[in-house]
Amino acid sequence: MKNKISIGVDVGGSHISCAAYDLNAKQLLKDSISHVTLNNQGSKEDIVFAFGTLLRSCINKFESEQFEGIGIAMPGPFDYVNGIGLFTGENAKFQNLNEVNLRSAIQENLNFTDLPIRFINDATAFAIGEYFLGKLNGVKQTLAITLGTGLGSAFLSEGIPVIVEDTVPENGCIWHLPFENGIADDYFSTRGLLKRYFERSGTKLKGVKEIADLAKEDKQVKELFADFGEKLALFLSPWIKKFKVETMVFGGNISKASHLFDGAMNEQFKKEGLNLGVEYSGLQESAAFVGGAQLLDNKFWSLVKQQLKYM
Repeated sequence: MKNKISIGVDVGGSHISCAAYDLNAKQLLKDSISHVTLNNQGSKEDIVFAFGTLLRSCINKFESEQFEGIGIAMPGPFDYVNGIGLFTGENAKFQNLNEVNLRSAIQENLNFTDLPIRFINDATAFAIGEYFLGKLNGVKQTLAITLGTGLGSAFLSEGIPVIVEDTVPENGCIWHLPFENGIADDYFSTRGLLKRYFERSGTKLKGVKEIADLAKEDKQVKELFADFGEKLALFLSPWIKKFKVETMVFGGNISKASHLFDGAMNEQFKKEGLNLGVEYSGLQESAAFVGGAQLLDNKFWSLVKQQLKYM
C-alpha cells in the first residue's frame, strides 16, 4: 500500500506551521515540520504568500501521487465549510482576510486548483489530534481545553466533535460562557492571569511564564494559580457531568505551568464528586497538525464535515 500523505497546518497569531502526516500509518512525520513567521495584520497577499511558502517547503518533500491534500487548523471566526474568513475586527487579527476565500487563494498560489484543502477550528483540531495520537486515544467521551491567549475547547464523542447537542454549551465551546464579572475567556486566559497578578502586586508582566517563574519565592503567585485551578474546576464541572467526560486534556502555554494549579483543580473536582482522567498534552502544537491532517481521511471527513457549519 502506497503512503497517503496529508499536510496539517496550525495557524497562530505570529507564525504558521505545518507537518506531513501518514494517513495509513496514523503517524506524524516529524522531520517535515516547518514554520514561517506571519503578520496577522498583513495584507491578504502577504498572508497568502506566507501560506504558499510554508506549504511548498512540505509538499516538495513528497511525490505528487502520495499527496492527498491539506487540512488547516484555523482560529475563528471563520466559515469552515467554504474556507472564507469572517474576521471583522473584534479579535484584532486577520482583518485583511475578511470575506476572502482562503481555500481558493492558497490553491491559486500553489497552482493546484483542484487540491483538497479543508478547514477546522484550531481548538477542535487540537482535540482531534489528541484523540488520534495523544492523551485522548481510545476514550469515548472527551474534552480538550487549550489555555493560552484565549480559552479553546472541544467536546468529542469517539473522536467526532459534538456541537449542537444539549449535553454541550452553545456552539460546542465554553469561551463565551458567563463567569464572574465577564466571560470565561476573560478569566481563564493569559490576559486574565496578567490582569489579576497586576491587581495583586502592582507589577505589569508580559507573559504567564514570567509569573510562573516567581512562584518559588512569591506567595501571591502560588495563591493566584491555586485560585485559577479551583475556579477552572468549578467552571468546568457542570459540563463535565453533563457530557459524561471520561478524560480531559489540557494544552496551550498556561498548561505548561500545570504544577502550579493542578493540585487545587483536582481537589475541587473531588469536591464536585468527579473522578475523571486529567491529562496534559505531550503533543502541544503538533496535536493541531494531526487534527488538521486527519481531515483528509475521507471516512473521518464524512463524519466531521456535517459539524463544520456549526463552528
